Amino acid sequence: MSFFVGLARLRAKPTKNDLSGAAMSLFIQNIELHTPEQVIPDGVVLVENGIIAGVGPRGSVLRLSAAQVIDGRGLVLAPGMIDLQLNGAFGHDFTSDPASIWTVAAGLPRYGVTAFLPTVITSPLEAPRAAMEALCQKPPAETLGALPLGLHLEGPFINPAKKGAHNPAYIRLPEPDSVRDWTLQNGVRLVTLAPELPGGLELAAQLLACGVVVSAGHSMATLEQARAAFDLGVRYGTHLFNAMPPLDHRAPGLAGALLEDSRMVAGLIADGIHVHPAMAALAWQAKGSRGLNLVTDAISALGMPPGKYHSGKQTIFVDGVSARLADGTLAGSILTLDQAVRNLMAFSGASLAEILPAVTSTPAWLLGLERKGRLAPGCDADLVLLSPAGQVYLTVVGGEVLYSQL
Repeated sequence: MSFFVGLARLRAKPTKNDLSGAAMSLFIQNIELHTPEQVIPDGVVLVENGIIAGVGPRGSVLRLSAAQVIDGRGLVLAPGMIDLQLNGAFGHDFTSDPASIWTVAAGLPRYGVTAFLPTVITSPLEAPRAAMEALCQKPPAETLGALPLGLHLEGPFINPAKKGAHNPAYIRLPEPDSVRDWTLQNGVRLVTLAPELPGGLELAAQLLACGVVVSAGHSMATLEQARAAFDLGVRYGTHLFNAMPPLDHRAPGLAGALLEDSRMVAGLIADGIHVHPAMAALAWQAKGSRGLNLVTDAISALGMPPGKYHSGKQTIFVDGVSARLADGTLAGSILTLDQAVRNLMAFSGASLAEILPAVTSTPAWLLGLERKGRLAPGCDADLVLLSPAGQVYLTVVGGEVLYSQL
């Protein structure tokens, strides 16, 4: 079964007419709409069969008599959030247990997440293949949650000098022949690699030809090497500033290349630990919501108490604030995507309306998903209702209410 067949089956869900699950039609009113192309102060949205049927000011969209009415109480309605780098959550690690993708998906709507890329870190090549197989299977019956859009394979073709928390035993040089099944059709959406490695550009070209988005990360690339990768078609940078040389005024490196090039989108872990708040604010000033994408890089400890957890075969120690290896190396995060939005608001002084595209339209654009990340007729009804401060009150995935605090 291909990834796209599995995705179609995931969408083919029975519906029911109450706020705890699905409604054939939803009419959401008394909301401030962030489309994100514009802000409509007193807006309404009509959803039919999982698709947005109407968007506009109050009175401009006809409410169907059978529609379930949701009063937004003056809150903000935006497209659902998309996380491009999630290693696991709720005690589950995708690298070691890819079947847990569906369990984790069910818990993500509480954070406003309606779609995500399950991320598999550096490991034997059998691990990505197992994740592809898991993703292409029909999920367990009645599974409802955020939609897995495909895999993010972070490694193993990374630079050992910038391995971060990745297991050095599994790092390898690019081998195009060994990963010819890394295609969009098989569920691979995004691959992080170090373009400066021997064969790195060749592998990037192969992946791009297969419809995969390629990211530069865990890399020692110079400015010139990064520019060569960007000219080839690499369009993303994995967790800006992390696992790459520090930004230097005489040797800008990969970080400088990502900041200067308007074609590039840079991922950012806005937890205030991976990147200092002042540097996060500078990145925002340089890139804005069109060039900056907030990610969590969260591990299995997300939503769990402090303790010992695993990412692949690495033991990670979580103290309630950060996740680290025994030697103190940061090993992913316990950040939620809605908290990342609130953090960047605090770090940069930007408004919710300004920052939301960094978790909605920008990741959707990067992945080439025209029906996600926007509120417009014909788009998927993936929605999140927020306070002006970014607190999540309600999440809709494919027209189904999967989380509500109204």
